[in-house]
Amino acid sequence: MLHPMPHLPGDDGVLVEFEGVAAGYQRGPVIHDVSFQIGAGDFVGLLGPSGAGKSTILRTILGDTNVYEGRVRVAGQPASAGAARIAYVPQLETVDWNFPVTAEEVVLMGGGARRWLPWPSHEERERAHELMDRLGIGEFRKRHIRELSGGQQQRVFLARALAHEPSLLLLDEPTSGVDIRTRDEVLHLLDDLNHQGITIVLTTHELNAVAAHLPWVISVNETVIAEGSPRDVFTPEILRATYGAEMPVLEYEGMTLVAERPHQLGRARHNGTEDGAGHEHAAGRVGATATDGTPNEAGGDGA
Repeated sequence: MLHPMPHLPGDDGVLVEFEGVAAGYQRGPVIHDVSFQIGAGDFVGLLGPSGAGKSTILRTILGDTNVYEGRVRVAGQPASAGAARIAYVPQLETVDWNFPVTAEEVVLMGGGARRWLPWPSHEERERAHELMDRLGIGEFRKRHIRELSGGQQQRVFLARALAHEPSLLLLDEPTSGVDIRTRDEVLHLLDDLNHQGITIVLTTHELNAVAAHLPWVISVNETVIAEGSPRDVFTPEILRATYGAEMPVLEYEGMTLVAERPHQLGRARHNGTEDGAGHEHAAGRVGATATDGTPNEAGGDGA
């Protein structure tokens, strides 16, 4: 776990508050009756299957959705009031990588909200270079964003967000599409930022690789199913209500993890059974393990 002890609610006041919120877009609500609080200094993960409304919750915090019912407050004010300095890191899949822009120019966009001139100041460039060096991407300043690896691209957009000097950092699937080493580096970087006082809220579909390491998680499927530490939320009952599937839970080196029931696919011919008869669950097994003994990853897709 990134934090040995979760941040205690109320230590630094409530930063984000949802009360009975139904929100969505022009076609109507995507989330219904959503209520939770996020304290200043918290590090929170939003879990749930694809289409559950995780990204919609982030956009509602930003004030970018239609709120049909309930109340959303950020730093004690309506989300649209801009009472808190918020930075947002989108999913990499939503970015137009053909747009003609360098890594440095992307980072400089993060400070543009406070600029009245159409070009960055000397101080803004120095700040951008400092952030890029800190995130290990200083040498790629002049490269087109398309030429970078997935992990490097993620760091560029994180540097852009930090250029805004946020008190609240929202990240939509920040570890999607990166390798294991980059994923761990991103998580520990976010942990460092959180210890510097930045409140962090991220969405993830990676239960064991990401969510199990967070101090607080909120399980979502159009509404809030449960919230608490991973140990509290990772139960067969809550996971079934969230994902609509049986997901065994086990303990591994002091952590609560989610296992997958293995599918016995493609065995019909070998067993001499009818086509399709081999598509079954191994009901007697609690979970599969990889060759190194660690449990396999389980979770939904996307937000």
